[in-house]
Amino acid sequence: MKRVLLGISGGIAAYKSAELVRLLRTNNYDVRVVMTHAATQFITPLTLQALSGHAVHTQLLDANEENAMGHINLARWAELFLIAPASANCMAKLSLGIADDLLSTLYLAAECPVYIAPAMNQAMWSKPVTQENLNRLIHHQVSMIGPDAGSQACGEIGYGRMSEPSDIVAQLNALNAPQLLLNKKILISAGPTREALDPVRYITNRSSGKMGYALAQQAQLLGAEVTLISGPVQLAAPKNIHTLYVESAEEMYAAVMQQVSGQDIFISAAAVADYTPESVPTEKIKKQGTHTQLSLRKTQDIVASVASLMNKPFTVGFAAETHHLEQYALDKLQRKNLDMIAANWVGRAEGGFDSAYNALQVYWQNGQKTFTMTDKNQLASQLLTLIAERLNA
Repeated sequence: MKRVLLGISGGIAAYKSAELVRLLRTNNYDVRVVMTHAATQFITPLTLQALSGHAVHTQLLDANEENAMGHINLARWAELFLIAPASANCMAKLSLGIADDLLSTLYLAAECPVYIAPAMNQAMWSKPVTQENLNRLIHHQVSMIGPDAGSQACGEIGYGRMSEPSDIVAQLNALNAPQLLLNKKILISAGPTREALDPVRYITNRSSGKMGYALAQQAQLLGAEVTLISGPVQLAAPKNIHTLYVESAEEMYAAVMQQVSGQDIFISAAAVADYTPESVPTEKIKKQGTHTQLSLRKTQDIVASVASLMNKPFTVGFAAETHHLEQYALDKLQRKNLDMIAANWVGRAEGGFDSAYNALQVYWQNGQKTFTMTDKNQLASQLLTLIAERLNA
């Protein structure tokens, strides 16, 4: 668990710090919070204490500290120092080495990497003196995250918005992730398929694609070159990842087989339809009678087809089960000649389809590992770390 010290300076963007703390903890960071006096006017220390699980620090000289040197103790504790939001005033003080409160003193005392997420009015951001301060901080090896352009609290539009907490955490992960999959090519399928019944109806399933997308994003953070093949989902396109969109099982099969050559790893996280209609009329089927029948044919098994290739990649399947999870997962592992299978329960109250959380039971030849219920991004990171270990083994 990486130790991150979060500094919060005074600005309206301080309200985003609550979500930032939550996401940092979800991504396995141990978070301690430091606030300026101005920051406490926008969000209470109690809120951040509840979210971080630790007391919030606001005073430079704290008699409650064992040696009355809280700034030194915190600076030595931190493995990473993030200041978000970093106001124009905060950036000016840091760039000039002014240390008149706990946050600015910690900056001087910290020996770990420092990141700042600027947040201010667009006119303040574009002011030459702010840009001079920015360049001075960059020269001092401070890393910038943002700012973004867009509408601001004052009603103006331009650069100066603090980056969204999810983007800040993603960049921290990318900058600090061990490159376990550096130079590896990974093909990932995600989401459901839709099998047309007629021009307006289709058969599908409850897969949201969240697990596959999380795997793609985490694989990129670990240094991999990622190709994502996605069925129809309600998710934003992952940044800087080559993504192909398909709809039917047939289209997904064709896309996977076209892209699989030269891949080191294939992760079949998509929930592909096992059956598809035998024929699809060109006109909408009209309602008639009390019963109807559909003639279905079996779809091509994508993960088994990849696993049967002469020069197959390390092939990972998924098994979503409502019962006999281990039995069915091990059967698929052997029958489809997979290198690994990740099995999870569905149809239960927590985790699985359309949830931000999941748990996995992972099997390979003569081995298994359990990943308990957690956020799918964290779960994806855990699974990919295991895949990297098995691939190297």
